[in-house]
Amino acid sequence: MSASQSLQRRSSVYSRPSASGPMGHQSFFVQAPIPAGVPRDPRPLKERGFQNTMAEELQAYLTQNNFEMDMKHSLGPNTLKSPTQKDFDYMFQWLYGRIDPAYRFQKNIAAEVPPILKQLRYPYEKSITKSQIAAVGGQNWSAFLGMLHWIMQLSKMLERYEMGDFDDACAQAGVDVGGDRIIFRFLSGAYKTFLSTPPSDDPEADDEEFQAQVRPYIEAMAAEFERGNKAYAEDLEVFEAANAALLRQIEEAERSVPDTTKLDKAHVILVEDIKKFEEWVPHGEKKTHKFETQNESLRKDIEHWDEEFVNAAHEKKALQKAVDEQGISIEDIDRMNGERERLQKGLEVAKTRLEEARRKVTEREAEASSKLTDLEAVVDEYNSLCYRVGLLPSTATNAKGEEYELHLSLTDAPAFSSSQLGATQYGELDRLLADASTGYHPAKILSLDLRGSVKSQLNGLRIKINKRRNAARDNDEENRRLLDELFEAIDDKKNEVAALEHRVRAAEEEFEKTKEVTSTQKLASDAQIEKMEKELAKMRAGLTESVQLMEQREMNTNIEYEQLTLRANALREELHTEIERMLNDIIKFKVHIQKSLEDYEGFIVEEVEQELSLEEEAIEDTIKTDE
Repeated sequence: MSASQSLQRRSSVYSRPSASGPMGHQSFFVQAPIPAGVPRDPRPLKERGFQNTMAEELQAYLTQNNFEMDMKHSLGPNTLKSPTQKDFDYMFQWLYGRIDPAYRFQKNIAAEVPPILKQLRYPYEKSITKSQIAAVGGQNWSAFLGMLHWIMQLSKMLERYEMGDFDDACAQAGVDVGGDRIIFRFLSGAYKTFLSTPPSDDPEADDEEFQAQVRPYIEAMAAEFERGNKAYAEDLEVFEAANAALLRQIEEAERSVPDTTKLDKAHVILVEDIKKFEEWVPHGEKKTHKFETQNESLRKDIEHWDEEFVNAAHEKKALQKAVDEQGISIEDIDRMNGERERLQKGLEVAKTRLEEARRKVTEREAEASSKLTDLEAVVDEYNSLCYRVGLLPSTATNAKGEEYELHLSLTDAPAFSSSQLGATQYGELDRLLADASTGYHPAKILSLDLRGSVKSQLNGLRIKINKRRNAARDNDEENRRLLDELFEAIDDKKNEVAALEHRVRAAEEEFEKTKEVTSTQKLASDAQIEKMEKELAKMRAGLTESVQLMEQREMNTNIEYEQLTLRANALREELHTEIERMLNDIIKFKVHIQKSLEDYEGFIVEEVEQELSLEEEAIEDTIKTDE
């Protein structure tokens, strides 16, 4: 394995492929291409308050995560307000290291930042140029502060994902991320182990070592899946038991319920009968009410005529009796005639007074009718205002279930029947009268107590509306103040635009001068291009033959490559077979050596024991001789 291959194997997934070297792993940040054009940053980066907020959050994040200890570089209290180029370089490298710990900065920071921002999918990376990166201070610092703040938020999000902060949201959405979390822990742990393992020259030994290091992660992943499967199996048993119980209940319910077809037919017939009865009931009620009204009127008329008939009969009997009891003379007749003339004159005077009274009553009735019309208009206006302020109907916002609709409690009889027709008809009441002789009480003609509960509730609503109006007025004043500030900012921007327009005009003049020079150079270039095109046509004619030869050589090379591949595969098989045979021989030789060593060890032990026994015998003989 070569050194370049070893380095490529231990590179991070965030590493970017070199233009001259072999292709590395592609970053998983690479997605669909960003739309063309420079997007506008909606964040208020120019505002001092927003800059201070971002600087405080970034300062706190750097301090909490030991930036100065990791980078061996200290940050002052005003570093994030007016930083140096070195401060920016260290902060950017440290923040990106939180996202991709395996990445190593090898080039100038101005060349490293743009491709990193492009891979991170920073939305506004096109607005940052290399020249600005080389000098981050001054007016451009707000854009770089926003970029560092965005990278900090991305790092926080990745840390929260690793800690499982988003698992609860997935669980609430009904998505089970337990299996994904197990796989993520296995892949992250194995990948970190892979990156931390130094490569060796022997690929097979390297693979065996890596397999041994990864085996604990595989076993842990299998154990976690086993525990999850046990939980799922228990849930499945519970669900199956509940399903079986529900199936039994359904079967019992189906057996206890009668034939649904007959019930459906009976239900359809009953529904049709109900509709017919509902259609007939209003008509029957109208007819019943009409007949009841007619019967009541006829009954009253009969009672009235019966009373008049009885009174007339009694009067006739009294007069007849009076005439019979006393005789009538000529003087009585003259007296009666005079009395009759006097009564007739009194009757004419009474009729005159009656006509005058009727005229006054008519005027009063007209005035009452006008007042009634005005009252009805006021009631309609009241209901309209209640509807506009949300008090009608009772389900409106401000009604709170209370009934605020106002209507007049009047009869449906035509107005002024007694005065206009000149007679009182029993069974037909005047519209302004509660009955034949009395009118309406002022407190009963309206359906609601306006001076009581309604007035207090309307006063409460008025207080609430005044509070809301005052709040809206305060909000309007605040909006006006903000609008004035915006106008001031717009005036400042207009002044800046005027200055920029002046610069644009100067740039346009410079552009016209440059355009003239460019046009002259273009004419010369066109002539040169025509000359080169002619030479290119000649070269293409010769290149066609070369291309054909190269294609033929490519075909021959591909055929030779396939043959070499087949030979390499065959040679690999032979080598594997030979290696297996050699391993078997080595194992057999190892076993033979071990057996020989064991036999030799036993032989040595026997020899030592024999020598020890001989020495003991010699010592004993020496002792006996001395004695």
